[in-house]
This record gives sequence, C-alpha cells and structure tokens, in this order.
Amino acid sequence: MTVTEGWPEAPAPLPAPVVDNHCHLDHRIKGGLLIPVEEALDRAAAVGVTRIVQVGCDLESSEWAVEAAREHDAVVAAVALHPNDAARMDDPVLDGALSRIDELAADPAVRAVGETGLDYFRTGPEGRPRQQRSFREHIAIATRHDRTLVIHDRDAHDDVLAVLDDTGIPDRVVMHCFSGGPEFALECLERGAFLSFAGTVTFKNAEYLREALRVTPLDRVLVETDAPFLTPEPYRGRPNASFLVPHTVRRIADVLDLDLVSLCRQIDENTSRAFGGPWASHGGQRT
Repeated sequence: MTVTEGWPEAPAPLPAPVVDNHCHLDHRIKGGLLIPVEEALDRAAAVGVTRIVQVGCDLESSEWAVEAAREHDAVVAAVALHPNDAARMDDPVLDGALSRIDELAADPAVRAVGETGLDYFRTGPEGRPRQQRSFREHIAIATRHDRTLVIHDRDAHDDVLAVLDDTGIPDRVVMHCFSGGPEFALECLERGAFLSFAGTVTFKNAEYLREALRVTPLDRVLVETDAPFLTPEPYRGRPNASFLVPHTVRRIADVLDLDLVSLCRQIDENTSRAFGGPWASHGGQRT
C-alpha cells in the first residue's frame, strides 16, 4: 500500500486547534507503517489537529511512544500493557513487563499510563483475574508517577468501576473510546473521569453513545481517533488517522447544538487538563 492509497480526502480544517488524545501512529499493516510519522503529523496539523497522544499497548509500542514523543513536540506518550496482552502473560513475564512500564512512566515525555483496563470481549473468564491484576498495577503506577490513567473498557463496565472504587481513583482519568450509554457515563463522571469520544459516536447504530454525550458536561468531553481503527462516518471501514478527527468533532457539535469554534476551544482546554497541563518541550524537534 502506498502512503496515499485508500485514504479519504482530508476534511475542511477546524476553526480552532484540537488534540487527538488516543492514537497508534506505529500500527503496522503488511509490515509497513500506515503513514510515516512526519506526514501523519503534518496532515493532522493541516486540519487543526495540532497535538497527539501516542498510546502504547505493549512494551515495544510503549517504548516506541516514548521515543516518538522525545522527537516531536506535538506528541506525548502513554505507556501500558493492553488488557488482552496482559491476560496472555504468565505471572513472571507480567511482573517483568509491569516493572518496565513503571520505568517508562517516569520519563518526562510520558503523560499517561494506558491503555489499561478490562476487556471481556476478547478475553474469557480464565484470563480475567490476570487482567484485573494488571489493571490494579497500572493504577498504582499512574498514581505513583502522577500520570493520567487511560482506561480501555470493553464489555466490562461494572468491573472497571469496581476496581477503581477498590484501588482509589487517580487525579486524572480518561475513559478511552467511551463505549457505554448515559447511565454508565454518569457513573464515570461521578468518579471524575473525562469521556473520550471516537469515530464510533458518528455511527448510525450508536445513538446510545450520543445519549451519553448529551449527559456529559462540556468540560469533560474529549475527542480521539484510536487510529488506525474506528474511522468516523462517512468513511467507516477505511483506515483512520488523526487528520480525520474533524468529522468526529463536527458530529459532536451537531449532537450538542454547539458553535464549532467554542467546542474546539473547549476540547483543547479539556485535553490539557486531562493530561496534566500544556504540552511542554521534552526534547522533541517538532513545534
């Protein structure tokens, strides 16, 4: 696949900058990067997506995220073991991997610990205790290093809340790709979480997500891609990238009947609060 083959046209730029707070720039298809990092950042910036949180899911991608954040001032890193990966590790391997995540979380380029959490869609009952143990350890790492906790929750709403209530909730929590309805949204908001809406909020069959969005205070709303996954309408099923965020932001503005400029500014402010303040230089070369 060439760099441009199969990609949608870039949308009209947003009128004010926003942040893609969950992206996987390193995800590979057929052995190659979807878009080279420099081009991905340039394409995003051209439509008003000026900052990106690069999210790790295992040791390799977490280490890659830290390096990318060091090289590019538009990027900060999140580091973690994805719950499905944690479930497949035996205890000694998991212990060693968690120790390395703890080391990486101390790096100034890292703003978040995640994506961690629980996934009962792909992991059966036999793997869930290990997922829960990993989730608890990630919460401790986020708290120890004063990092934002980024939660992956799939078909595990009740247990995610139970673990948070039992361990104690870090100061900053982001529900990545929020996947519940309005009742679950209120439960998360009660615990101080930011709710991050991905391209799924644009899907025709996702009215429950739009209902959740409507009960979310504007100062808790974030936007993300989860690229290269969850491409928003009208391009569902094609590869996703940060430059497609404007489709999701415009849909959110329509659902909430908000002025687009005001919404963009609020999302940008929310993201800075959610991830510990303004992006600071951490050794990167890009501005």
